Amino acid sequence: MASSTSCLSLLVLVVLASAASAQLSTTFYDTSCPRALATIKSLVNAAVAKEARMGASLLRLHFHDCFVQGCDASILLAGNEQNDPPNLTLRGFDVIANIKAQVEAICKNTVSCADILAVAARDSVVALGGPSWSVPLGRRDSPKAASTSMVLQFLIPATSSLAELIEGYDKLGLNPTDLVALSGGHTIGQAHCTSYQDHIYNDTNINQAFASSLRASCPRTGGGSVMAPLDTATPTAFDNAYFKNLLSQKGLLHSDQELFNGGSTDNIVRNFASNPSAFTSAFVTAMVKMGNIRPLTGSQGQIRTTCSAANS
Repeated sequence: MASSTSCLSLLVLVVLASAASAQLSTTFYDTSCPRALATIKSLVNAAVAKEARMGASLLRLHFHDCFVQGCDASILLAGNEQNDPPNLTLRGFDVIANIKAQVEAICKNTVSCADILAVAARDSVVALGGPSWSVPLGRRDSPKAASTSMVLQFLIPATSSLAELIEGYDKLGLNPTDLVALSGGHTIGQAHCTSYQDHIYNDTNINQAFASSLRASCPRTGGGSVMAPLDTATPTAFDNAYFKNLLSQKGLLHSDQELFNGGSTDNIVRNFASNPSAFTSAFVTAMVKMGNIRPLTGSQGQIRTTCSAANS
């Protein structure tokens, strides 16, 4: 029995050591591809300069990747997850493909698509005036996409209640402060009419003048091509205006306004609305935590040659 216990203890130590050696590192490519981060930044800056909305689109790609099956670039595999309803409006795949091609040209089979997504998200935030942070790296790419059931389970819809939002984030190891901070990413980007129709026509916790202005272009049914900025005050600047909007009941999505609706996250919203540095600090912390959701590391997964297809 003692011998068996010793063997088991040794096995546990080996597993823990392997896990520790496979952790993400901010210096992961310093030697293997020292120009990788500068290359990604340059191409993200060019894409955002061409279209400011692309910054929000690249940030959203990273979110949708990490929330389903972990940060493994499965969202980039052509078809598959991309065809599931919550992902149909994702964009920026061409920008990531271009970045991958340029990085492959300088460092073949070295930098994963999952890491490119993580760095591009950071660089997009910076390009739009937001904070910077050191991105832990060393993720590898999944050869398989997530199932539709997994997508629907982990991507939390805009119709969710605060309790559902908190529960959904908790499943991924993210707390209510992370939830509010990451929702602050809605300070940039736009949403389709179909995602805020119910909020502007049926909810009562919305500024009526704001709702009326939105109803002028977003019909009760249809309107799939109509879009509105998630932050009407400064739609292309990464700042804390999103939270100020919530205080005035001007959250575009039902799930946005749920964060300030007499519930447990009200004080977090108030703090972020009055203290920009508190928001940016919490956002950086939450982004690093999100980027650590079930990454493939070490010998797991692969380094895809092309982000849209698994290696043959």
